[in-house]
Amino acid sequence: MEKFIDIPNLPKKDVSLVVVDGRIPKVIEENFYNLNVKIIKTEKIGTYDAISYHPDVMLHHLGKNKIVVAPNVCQKFVYKLEDEGFKIILGKLPVGEKYPSSVLYNVARIGNFAVCNKKYTDEVLLDELYKEKVKIIDVKQGYCKCSICIVNEKSIITSDIGIYKKVINEGLSCLLIRPGYVTLEGLNYGFIGGATGLISKNVLAFYGNIDSHPDGDTIKSFLLNNNVIWRQLYEGSLLDFGTIIPLKEYCIVE
Repeated sequence: MEKFIDIPNLPKKDVSLVVVDGRIPKVIEENFYNLNVKIIKTEKIGTYDAISYHPDVMLHHLGKNKIVVAPNVCQKFVYKLEDEGFKIILGKLPVGEKYPSSVLYNVARIGNFAVCNKKYTDEVLLDELYKEKVKIIDVKQGYCKCSICIVNEKSIITSDIGIYKKVINEGLSCLLIRPGYVTLEGLNYGFIGGATGLISKNVLAFYGNIDSHPDGDTIKSFLLNNNVIWRQLYEGSLLDFGTIIPLKEYCIVE
């Protein structure tokens, strides 16, 4: 049996369904399959090519069966979500070609917090977050979810100093790592949030090898201190394909 994940990005059990970039290599697909994780692949959206398939650019899971999606998301992709039982809420503005219209839905939900640049966040998504009584942490960075690797409801990893300072002030635990060392084809580098996602309460999946990052040992120590282990979905350097977004998890019927 499966159930919707209650709190975005934070499964309580083994994940059964994720949304991923439609361009992931076959080996990553096979590794998800071997972990008994079904995938929904994104379709291209109208922004610059490097991020045009990234899940965290085009949608935001609100928790349970509610998902906010950009109004210019491909209908084929929306139908796949609806077939899984999700209620789709259309955002107000389409994802655009250039910044800041490319970051409208790139919000990092961490437990009862949401990290975003309020100025550029879609107003429908903001309204939904307020309805959920989520506390907004307003930062200068627009690509918040790309920049944030969520470890648990109180701990994150980022290379963005502005995000680091803001979340620390809110009482969250944050590991600040060096920027770069994550491959994003078409750009100089990608971000750690776009190379990761939880696939169980205590298992963080990586698109690539943590040891390819110069702060790899520090990252592993931080994860272990938070009782989190890691799974490598790809041999080689870390790849930014946009956040692995968990939507459903396995459950036992009592």
